[in-house]
Amino acid sequence: MRSFVTVALFALVAGLVAVAEPAALVAQDKKDDKKKQPKVDPKTFIPDAETLKAIKDKTEELRKAVAALKAKKLPDDVLIEVEIYLKAAENIVRFEEWLAAASVKWAQQTLDLGLARAKQAEGGKAVWRDAPGKWVLRAYRSTIDGSIQPYAVLLPPDYGKDPKKKWRLDIVLHGRDGALTESKFIATHQGNAPKDLGYVQLEPYGRGNNAYRWAGETDVFEAASTFRESSKRIDRDRHVLRGFSMGGAGTWHIGLRHPDRFCVIGPGAGFTTTHGYIGNLPKELPDYQEKCLRIYDALGYAENAFNVPIVAYSGEKDAQKLAADNIENALKRFKEPHKFTHLIAPGLAHAMPKEWQDKAEIEYRKYVEKGRDRSPERVRLVTYTGGDCEWVKIRALDAMYEKAIVDARRDDRSFTVKTTNVRVLALFASSSPSPFTVTIDGQQVKLTDRAGENRLGAVIEKADGKWIEAKDLTDRQKKRPQKIGWFTGPIDDAFKDEFVVVGSDGAGWHAAAHKQFASVWDRYFRAALPTASPSTYDPKKRDETHLILFGDPQSNPLIAKVLPKLPIKWTTDELVVNGVKYDPKTHVPVLIYPNPLTENQSYVVINSGHTFKEADLKGTNALLYPRLGDWAVIKPTPTDKDPAAYEVVAAGLFDENWQFPKKK
Repeated sequence: MRSFVTVALFALVAGLVAVAEPAALVAQDKKDDKKKQPKVDPKTFIPDAETLKAIKDKTEELRKAVAALKAKKLPDDVLIEVEIYLKAAENIVRFEEWLAAASVKWAQQTLDLGLARAKQAEGGKAVWRDAPGKWVLRAYRSTIDGSIQPYAVLLPPDYGKDPKKKWRLDIVLHGRDGALTESKFIATHQGNAPKDLGYVQLEPYGRGNNAYRWAGETDVFEAASTFRESSKRIDRDRHVLRGFSMGGAGTWHIGLRHPDRFCVIGPGAGFTTTHGYIGNLPKELPDYQEKCLRIYDALGYAENAFNVPIVAYSGEKDAQKLAADNIENALKRFKEPHKFTHLIAPGLAHAMPKEWQDKAEIEYRKYVEKGRDRSPERVRLVTYTGGDCEWVKIRALDAMYEKAIVDARRDDRSFTVKTTNVRVLALFASSSPSPFTVTIDGQQVKLTDRAGENRLGAVIEKADGKWIEAKDLTDRQKKRPQKIGWFTGPIDDAFKDEFVVVGSDGAGWHAAAHKQFASVWDRYFRAALPTASPSTYDPKKRDETHLILFGDPQSNPLIAKVLPKLPIKWTTDELVVNGVKYDPKTHVPVLIYPNPLTENQSYVVINSGHTFKEADLKGTNALLYPRLGDWAVIKPTPTDKDPAAYEVVAAGLFDENWQFPKKK
């Protein structure tokens, strides 16, 4: 039987699934990505029939070589570093991504390199990794969707000569490039390192022009983690995060939201706010959108310069100088110790030539030589959602998306903490963990007496205005979910971690919607959409996997199964959301909520991918902020010109207990 929200869901999937454009390398980022990028016709540089046939024939040759390696049951980490060349070659052909005059050359080069690497892999080992002084293409398997994603590593010429030496790692985030594909990424990461290169350089592909948000943010950490695990020669206390333009924007937000991951951050240009960067943005967005801007607006996290030094760079005449100016002005009002340097190149616009890269390097070294202090006596952390810094973990706030501060001092015997807008807090002891006291906001917390047991830390929570030791928090979370840790929404948050999409068992429109969603994820997130059917989905095997459900209670049995645990009512006759009744034949509920089918923390999302649209990505990556918060009711208004058009009837954020806020 045909679903009762067929038309509505068609509009939703078409309109809400995220789309990302390709991105640029730092050296190629010539334009201010705040300006409108010129449109590129994918078929402008399409090869002639003979050349295209040759590319397809060689792709088939590489495909057979990869299949032969799979038959030998090579270790997955070795196999994927061959298979990534096949993926790159296949993508440029099937998506017709002939976006630059050199696209044909890049495709041919990718295939040649892939076949050469397949030969190297026949022995079952990744012998190409040991290549000091050269760029090496690497790959990892994403936990988000199981896809193979590329990254590139440049090793110093003397890497490995001293087996005991631990190396500095620079994670460099590329800029925007509308012509970037995997093949171009491969082609532009060839050649040798400078003779005096004194660090390892890692560049993630990043899936496109997402400014390293959402899946793009996860990609940065996964690429770095994969390399560290395989290298064993990287100094964990000497990580530098840097980038220019879009890479600068990524450096600002990742570095300031995760200040304990790096010994220094080097953002060049970019943006640190949404308002003031996007010219035609309304002065005031709906409240739930304004609050969600605080997830990635780096300006709000400026005070985390207390924990990580900043070496910013701007061209004097670059409009994106505003990014660093915003942070600098905020820090002028910040009276606590911090380290902020702003290098300004006179007369330059949107460029960072080698002269200024060298000057920035001099500044980085001041902090690299000392390295990151993993056990500081004092941590002062600012967040708007939740966050970690060394031995402090802010697990829950009194009010989400409002400024929260923890100022904590630690010695072997005690913690002394001051907080603002914090509800649950975890503190970890030093190397001599027993016993200790916790004094927070002037109150000493009584901790459980554990005779003869070394305490490694404490989790405390605020109840009725007083701080107490948190007990049975996990069990209570199962009975009455809270927004805790990184488990806070909004809808877009589900696509930063492992997820699976489940549509209906039946045929008809839902099958078509599923196909469309898969096509969009494939093309713009460079991955096959992870899917399951209602009959094969096993929550015990996917306990920490976010569950994305499309359909309605009739067409998708999993929606019917979770519905009694959701804060909405949805039948063929009635849709009730936030106490308001809607016609289910013309309205669709959209939401994110704790998955009631799993034991551990995971989301269930009803009827949504990312909530921003393709047009947002084509405009500027600063537009990739949540549009619907945690929940919404939409009314599709499809037209021949825009079948995905819809009206947002209602939308908002759940409270800290995943309930609709009490109406005032």
